[in-house]
Amino acid sequence: MTTRTVSANGRERNGQEVRRLFSFMNVMAWAALLIGVGMSLWNVTHFSDQNLSLMLGIGFMVGSVFIYTIGTAIHLVHKRRDEANSDII
Repeated sequence: MTTRTVSANGRERNGQEVRRLFSFMNVMAWAALLIGVGMSLWNVTHFSDQNLSLMLGIGFMVGSVFIYTIGTAIHLVHKRRDEANSDII
């Protein structure tokens, strides 16, 4: 019979990876938002669906919201899981 031990280092490493992922996704969301605003303002005088830079800019802005939401959701899920595991132990 084998026993499985969980060390605090494993939890700390997992927590660091989640924080790093959250930070990376946060930076990418802000970068996508800035790119989207820049592309949208590049040729805003030609406001139509034929304006490729405007359409791509809007896509980047919408995508940035999704990136930020997914990153925040991952962070919250891991945070709650860690809190639940610490309550059990």
